[in-house]
Amino acid sequence: MKNLIFLNSHPVQYFAPLYKYLNGNGLPTKAWYCSDESIKGGLDVQFGVEVKWDIPLLEGYESVFLKNYSWKPSHFKGFFGLMNFGVIRQMSKEPKSIIIVHGYHYFTHMMVLLLAKSFGHTLCYRFELPLIHEKSRKTWVVGLRKFFLKHIAFKQVDHFLYIGSGNYKFYKHLDVPDSKLVFCPYSVDNARFQAAKLQLSPQVPQIRSNLGIPADHKVILYSGKYIQKKRPMDVLKAFHQLREKRSWLVMIGDGNLRTEMEQYMAEHDVKQVILTGFINQSKVADYYAMSDLFVMASSVGETWGLSVNEALNFNLPVVVSDYTGSSADLVKNGDNGYTYETGNVDQLAERMQRVLSGELTNETKGQTLAGTYSYDTILKNLKTLSLQ
Repeated sequence: MKNLIFLNSHPVQYFAPLYKYLNGNGLPTKAWYCSDESIKGGLDVQFGVEVKWDIPLLEGYESVFLKNYSWKPSHFKGFFGLMNFGVIRQMSKEPKSIIIVHGYHYFTHMMVLLLAKSFGHTLCYRFELPLIHEKSRKTWVVGLRKFFLKHIAFKQVDHFLYIGSGNYKFYKHLDVPDSKLVFCPYSVDNARFQAAKLQLSPQVPQIRSNLGIPADHKVILYSGKYIQKKRPMDVLKAFHQLREKRSWLVMIGDGNLRTEMEQYMAEHDVKQVILTGFINQSKVADYYAMSDLFVMASSVGETWGLSVNEALNFNLPVVVSDYTGSSADLVKNGDNGYTYETGNVDQLAERMQRVLSGELTNETKGQTLAGTYSYDTILKNLKTLSLQ
């Protein structure tokens, strides 16, 4: 059995529990990191606040931090923000392994994509992009990227790990054969969130009371940065259209659009909206547990949207924009929620109203759907690769 090695820009709160799970379930797993910014904590330029995650990011698996030689060292600084030449030595001294590269947007990642095979490793690529996002670009850009990815960046790749149906279509657009495609869905720690749902259920009245929300009112939840890609203003405007006196909008997050959101609320006298600021991982489950509907309004750049997975673990109905990468896989229209045309605030408000009015059949329980998009599915499929 070959070891797994994940190459990441930095420790990520969604990925670290996966590595621990794989390693603890018979699949030796390591991670090579190009930056330790998320461990040290500091200013998140998108949240606009100091961020340090309060769940363990390095437990249960082996990790290596590679020295960064960039003159502008940060994973926020673009392609040359991560230049970790030590990765070459790491590849040379490791026994033949499966190296999984997340993206090609950094110098270090491109080095591994181009050189890993020369050291005898099996090379896998996990790129999140759904085809709908690629098709939104100018035709000449799509053609140029297709040539670069197909004939340069992906030339040495043995297997492509697709996260969902939109991502699968993207790889087929690049003429990747099915024999090289492996389903490795984007997932969260379902067990942790489902356990939190059970634990928090009796506490929901108190959680709502602490926020000043009456027990018999409806709560619409948004979770994400207040940045343009996430389109939080769409959610705020749609909630204003509802004019529901017995509904609240709770928006977990922070970011550079906060001032604009607060100005809109003041100018239009929008009541019963709570802008929470940054909420860390250990507390985010409280908000899912007390909510009645989850909304994600993201546009191009939201390649999946793992908050949708989180919401499904609490059996929340969801309303999700069609540009959110997970919408085609995790939303069953009229059943567990609705999709809507990205940027169409009127349609978003209408779909939110449908859910609040109780129109869903809810035959597909969120927890059941989340079970397919799970660490266990990833374990099963990667273990098959490691035995080849």
